[in-house]
Parts: sequence; structure tokens; C-alpha cells
Amino acid sequence: MLRKETSCCYQEFNDEDCARVSASYQHNGDADQDQDETNCDVLPDVDVMDSSPHSTAFNKACLKNVFTVILVLIYLLLTTVAVFLAYQTISDFLEKLNHPVMSVSYKEVEEFAPPGIALYPGKARLLSCRHHYHDYIPSRLLTGQMEDSDCVIQNVIYNDPYTNHTKQALVVEGPTDVRNRELIFLQFSQNETEEDFSAISYMLFAQFSDLVKSSDKAVFMRDCEKNYSMWTFSGGFRTWVKMSLVRTSGKGNESVEFRQESSVVKYNDKRPPQNQTDELFFIVFQWRDPFIQQVKDIVTANPWNTIAILCGVLMALFKAANFTKLSIKWMIKIRKRHLRAKIREMNQIS
Repeated sequence: MLRKETSCCYQEFNDEDCARVSASYQHNGDADQDQDETNCDVLPDVDVMDSSPHSTAFNKACLKNVFTVILVLIYLLLTTVAVFLAYQTISDFLEKLNHPVMSVSYKEVEEFAPPGIALYPGKARLLSCRHHYHDYIPSRLLTGQMEDSDCVIQNVIYNDPYTNHTKQALVVEGPTDVRNRELIFLQFSQNETEEDFSAISYMLFAQFSDLVKSSDKAVFMRDCEKNYSMWTFSGGFRTWVKMSLVRTSGKGNESVEFRQESSVVKYNDKRPPQNQTDELFFIVFQWRDPFIQQVKDIVTANPWNTIAILCGVLMALFKAANFTKLSIKWMIKIRKRHLRAKIREMNQIS
């Protein structure tokens, strides 16, 4: 009985111990399995840690390549802009060089050189030519009678440069004193004709002294008629001509031009009716102001500015080409290094 109980107790004790032992074995087995799994998990981590520097280096290389490509594209864009700027600069320089700007300035003088006043009266006759000051014209000169003249007059006969017909010109020395408002008053008389309109032509040229110094006055007047404009004044009126002088300086040449402001006043004929058969012409020449208008051609194109811009553009192009060359070499070097690393890995795997 004692054995049975003991055996039973022993059996029960063994069962508990077996349960404990089995539990402990099971726990140890689970721990070993967890440790194995942990070991299995650790090993890939070691591989990942081992392969991590290669992937990081590869990612950095990719980023550097992408960044280099972006920089190359930016430099190409800047190069295009630089080339366009150089083309635009050269085009603007040539445009300004071929089309200079007109510069206008005024020069004040005390006296003018006496101009030449060429009159073509035709059938009309000169009654008087006198100098006056301060716009004062005595009434006695308006009677239509012949008066003594105090003007310097040259009579020139020459052939018309366009029709080759003979022409007669009365060339009068013009006024000089602009401060005292010197003027020249001329009167002409002409018998009535069958023409509906009657007028006398005149021409202004630069200096009366040029005609006096000329060896061939006929050729000189013919050349003046080619280069200067012709104007007219009509009968029955007083034509007031205020002159101004314009000097134009161009490429190696200089020209003189007269500009005039004309005003016309009706003449009240107070002569007896029997004397009104002759038509009267009145004309006054006077300087408008003491300023000579000087017109010059100014080239606004600055060659030094253009050269500086082109030098900057060339430097930018050189820098861009040098950077592109170094970038391409660096990309080729990185590519070769990557290929060598890949071949080395493939050899290790094999």
C-alpha cells in the first residue's frame, strides 16, 4: 500500500516534474527558436549594413549626375542668351552707325556775312534799293518814283542750267547788322501786261563776297541756281522776308541753307489814276534773329561699349564651354567607376 501510494505520488510527482521539464524544454526550445530567428534576422541586417554604403554612394552619384545635367542645361541657356545679346548689340551698333542722329544747336552772332540776293525782274525795272534800320521805311519811297540806291548791285547774265535760256540777274548785297535790325527795301515797277498774274523771282545764296571773288560769275550763278531754292513775290503787295541761316555738317561736307518767314501786306496805291498804270512791287529783306542754326550728324553708336559687351559675352561662352567640358569628364569618370564597382560585385557573387 505504501508502495502504491509512493508510486502514485512518484507518478504524480513525475507528472508534475515532467510537465515542468517539458515546459522548461518547450520554453528553452522557443527561446532557441527566437534566438535562431533573431540570428536569422540579424544576418540580413548585417548584409544591409554592408550594402548600405554602396547604395548611398550610388544615390549620391545619381544626384550629382542629375545636378550636373541641370547645370549644363542652365549654362547652355545662358550661352544662348549671351549669343543673342551679342547679335543684338552688333545689330544696334550697325543701325546707329548707318543712321546718325541730328543734333541742333544755335550760335549767336553780332553780325552776319552779307548774303547774296539774286532778283530776276524780267521786264520790270528797279526803282530803288536802300538800307534802313529799325524797320523804318520813309513814305517818300512809296510814291513809285525813281530813287537813288545805296546798295551794292551786280548785274550777271548767264544761261539757265535747265532750259539753257539766257537769264539776267540783279544780285544785291544783303543786310549784315542784325542788332540794329538792318533791312533792305527794294521797289520795282512794271507796265501792265496781258498776263493774269505778275511776280518777280528771287534767290538767296550764302555770301555775296563769293560772287565778287568768283572768276566766272556766270558759272557761279548757274551753280547757285542748281543748289538753292527759288521764291517769288507778287505785285501790288509789300512782301516782308525775314531770313535765318542754317548750317548743316555731314560726313565730310558742309552746306548752308536759308530759311525764311514771309508776310504779305497790301499796298494802298495813293498815286494819281494816270500813274497807276504801272504795277509796283515791294520787297523787304531782314534777318529774323541773331542766331545761326547749326545741324550736325552725331553717331550715337559707342564702339567701346560694344567691345566691352562682346568681351563679356566671349568670357561667358568660354566659362560655359570649360564648365561643360569638365562636367562631361566628371560624369564619364563617375560612370566608369560605377561600372568597375558593379563588375567587382559580380565577380564576388560568382
